[in-house]
Amino acid sequence: MGREFNKLFDQWSHSYDNTVSGNDPEYEAVFLHYDDILSKVAEKASGTVVEFGVGTGNLTEKLLKNGLNVYGMEPSEGMRKIAMKKLPEAKVLDGDFLDFPSIPVQIDTFVSTYAFHHLTEEEKGTAIQKYSLLLKEGGRIIFGDTVFATEEAKSEVIKDSKRKKFNRLAEDLEREYYTTIPVLQDLFNQNGFSVSFTKLNPFVWIIDAKKL
Repeated sequence: MGREFNKLFDQWSHSYDNTVSGNDPEYEAVFLHYDDILSKVAEKASGTVVEFGVGTGNLTEKLLKNGLNVYGMEPSEGMRKIAMKKLPEAKVLDGDFLDFPSIPVQIDTFVSTYAFHHLTEEEKGTAIQKYSLLLKEGGRIIFGDTVFATEEAKSEVIKDSKRKKFNRLAEDLEREYYTTIPVLQDLFNQNGFSVSFTKLNPFVWIIDAKKL
C-alpha cells in the first residue's frame, strides 16, 4: 500500500522541497514544471477533495488557495509533520491510497501527485475500485504521476538513466511500481470511468478520470 516506503520518505522529508525545485540533476527531468503540474491538478479539482501522498503540502496549499475542502492523507510521519507545520489550517491525516479515515461528507475529487506508483498494479486496481464506490456520477480522479506509454519506453528510460550514471533514478524506476498507460486505461474503464492522459514532462502525465 506504499507504506513500505515510509522510512525512505521520513528520511527524504527534510530535503524533499529542495529536490522538487530541480536542484538534484538526477531528478531534474522528473520534476520539470513541478509547480505547473501541481497547479493543473489543483485547477481540475472541485468541491470536497481527498489528497493522497500530501508530502510536504505543496499540492495541498494550492487546493486550499482554490477554496476547496481538503482532506490530506499522508502515511509518512516525517512528511506529515512538515506539512502540518507549513499549513496549520490543513486537515492532514495518517492515511494512504487504500487505508484512510472515513470522510464525513460526499467526496467530489480524489487527487495525488508523484505517489500512485507506490502501489502495485493489483493495489492500483483495488484503489480505483474503492474510489468508484465513493464517487457519485461526474466525480473525478486527478493524478499526476510518472507513467510510461509502453513497457518498451520504460525500459529505454531505465537504460538511458544508467548510461547517464543516474543510478539512484534507475534504481527507483526498477524498484517501484511504475506502470503504463494501457494498464491504467483498462483499470479505469473496468471500474466505470472515462479517462484521458496528458504528458507534462518527460516522465509525468496527468491522469484525468471521470465517473460515468
